[in-house]
Amino acid sequence: MGGGNGQKAKMAREKNAEKQRAAGKGSQLEANKKAMSIQCKVCLQTFISTTSEEKCKEHAEAKHPKTDLTVAFPHLKK
Repeated sequence: MGGGNGQKAKMAREKNAEKQRAAGKGSQLEANKKAMSIQCKVCLQTFISTTSEEKCKEHAEAKHPKTDLTVAFPHLKK
């Protein structure tokens, strides 16, 4: 009778997936791709738009020690 916990969990996942699709929610991958708006001009690596100046500086020092920070990340010019 009834099935086990595995079957109940599977049914709950399927039910929740249908609710998410109906509500217009789903994968956040597209939104994450759009948020990748900061780009290192030396190696063209992209960073999410909320990346701090400190993280950009760390990247530049680690990957491009001979290049000036403002060359790699022009948006950080002051």
